[in-house]
Amino acid sequence: MAKLVCVLFLVAAVACANAVPNRIVGGNPTVIENYPSIVQVESRTGIIWGQSCAASILNTRFVVSAAHCFAGILNTRNRRIRAGTSNRASGGVVVSINRIVNHPTYGSNQMDGDISVIQLASALVYNDRIQQVPIVPQGFELPDNLPVVHSGWGATSQGGLASAILRDVTIYTINHDVCASRYASLLFPRRVTQNMICAGILDVGGKDACQGDSGGPLYYDGILVGIVSWGRGCADPVYPGVSTKVASYTDWIVQTVSSL
Repeated sequence: MAKLVCVLFLVAAVACANAVPNRIVGGNPTVIENYPSIVQVESRTGIIWGQSCAASILNTRFVVSAAHCFAGILNTRNRRIRAGTSNRASGGVVVSINRIVNHPTYGSNQMDGDISVIQLASALVYNDRIQQVPIVPQGFELPDNLPVVHSGWGATSQGGLASAILRDVTIYTINHDVCASRYASLLFPRRVTQNMICAGILDVGGKDACQGDSGGPLYYDGILVGIVSWGRGCADPVYPGVSTKVASYTDWIVQTVSSL
């Protein structure tokens, strides 16, 4: 796995070096210093703001998340991000959103293309709680049974309440064909495309992302390899959680950040 390369967004340049719809189910409490690139996405209903999704910091002016977190009637004035805090909906720094760019294929093939680049209205300031994330290179294929990590503030059980503090959980990548065939067998089949990663504890369950974790990171060794997208419930033993495969969109992310 030493061949993994990190893509660092430094203004519009890309530097390469050796890389060192959810609350977490079956995980443990953690602190933002362990995951300083994760931020909360908050939505406003009336005058009330609440955490609805998560995102990852690309650089001081951009974050990446799931497109389904930024679809629908809520515009940039009703979305913001909160960075640098372990606590849900409190602490850290709050930054408004300037522009949202959902992937152009999102919505045309079920959940394919579920990725969004978000431009912030003002720059983040890096510290031990706020840092950019290295992302996987375009086209990189993760092997099966690789330990990967979710972090977030989502529900700790299907239909449960959101977590008040950041949590994480280690799960494993699952063979794409196995995952795709299981979702295809549903009464209302769901499509698992080559632009998606399945991860969980197959035929055991109990560990997963859940409601409120959407848009948040799936890491391998601190590298962003996936973005929480969808699944059948949470921590289901038969149907693993599905994340957007970042390696299918790395070039698009770079191009989008560079063009704004």
